[in-house]
Amino acid sequence: MSAFAVALGAALLLAAVPDTHRSPETNYMLHCQGCHRPDGSGVPGAVPDLRGQVAVFLGSPAGRAFLVRVPGSANAPLSDRELAELLVWTVRRFDPAHVPANFAPYTADEVGPLRAQKLSKVKAERAAILAELNAGSRAASPPRESPPPGAAGAPARRSP
Repeated sequence: MSAFAVALGAALLLAAVPDTHRSPETNYMLHCQGCHRPDGSGVPGAVPDLRGQVAVFLGSPAGRAFLVRVPGSANAPLSDRELAELLVWTVRRFDPAHVPANFAPYTADEVGPLRAQKLSKVKAERAAILAELNAGSRAASPPRESPPPGAAGAPARRSP
């Protein structure tokens, strides 16, 4: 039996359980992995890959809010607390390298008002946030120094 069939069976079985608090991992299986896949890889050109990328959005308030406001998050049949836990689990599971050292976990009080602010142009907002984050990371990077003369990549010396 394939891993997908096992995961699907588990998800269907868990969905039949009366409404109880589920772990973030279980909520990912039930509400996210259908599109983002069990490994977070998404679908090229249609569903974003979470691996090594999702926590980058935590680098700005707009990016942090975006993760709550995307339709899959905002419309998930989860309580605000469950969505907050799921988002924390997701960024730590699929992109631990980009989780900021000062990361404050999402809370139900933060998630509730944000998920009410629906996105109408998801791709455009995503692109704008990533452009802002990329521009900020370039501005924060120190200028590259030229290699010393004679080093690999250094301009060739001209004879006098």
